Amino acid sequence: MADSSQTVQLNFPLSSFEVKLRTHAHLGFFAYMVVMPLGIFIARYARTFTNSWFWPHAIVNFVITGPMVFATFAMGYQVTTLGGEGHFVDPHQKMGLALLILYIMQVLLGTFIHYVKFPALRQGFPGGRLPQNYLHAILGLTIVLMGAWQAHYGLWIEWGYVTGNGHPVGYQCKQFWTAIVVLFVLFYVAGLALLPRQFRQERAAAARQGGRDRGSKLNDWVQKNWVPLQDNGAL
Repeated sequence: MADSSQTVQLNFPLSSFEVKLRTHAHLGFFAYMVVMPLGIFIARYARTFTNSWFWPHAIVNFVITGPMVFATFAMGYQVTTLGGEGHFVDPHQKMGLALLILYIMQVLLGTFIHYVKFPALRQGFPGGRLPQNYLHAILGLTIVLMGAWQAHYGLWIEWGYVTGNGHPVGYQCKQFWTAIVVLFVLFYVAGLALLPRQFRQERAAAARQGGRDRGSKLNDWVQKNWVPLQDNGAL
């Protein structure tokens, strides 16, 4: 016999408030758990096979993810206002604000790293990579993990609390969350296997750059100090 609560659930549609909340959830889920990880994987995998990985990485994580992140936050703020619960008063709302701030910081940091170089400092760090590069990678991973927690809290707790759970979250949505988390972990761990290849390539590139720098310095010294023998009166 079918459960009576399931029968009631299927007999009336979502309210306009629930529709807005569902749209907010979809946008946030795909921004932080699908599109942003895709940008991370482009950087993690493609950089060991091509030097043209940066712009695909930037386009995915800024041009595509950015509007989704801001739309998620704006719609969350809107439905919170409609619900009359107050802003940034529960863990889900506070985490949403934290994610927005961290995302903006991440974009600014990535832009800074790409356009501002410190050649003299790079030589003192493994692979010529400065601390801000590591910070960028760690921050990106942190945002995705926080986004996964945020989506979990929204599916398991926030939806029922805000809506009264007249339409409970389907188990398929929760299974999809689990599947995405598992896939992210598997792909990320598999991508770490490319680190030795990446480090070898970076060492080789640094050695070539060092050779060019030494050659340039030698050429500059010769041009400044070499004087034709006949000008010295040697002949």
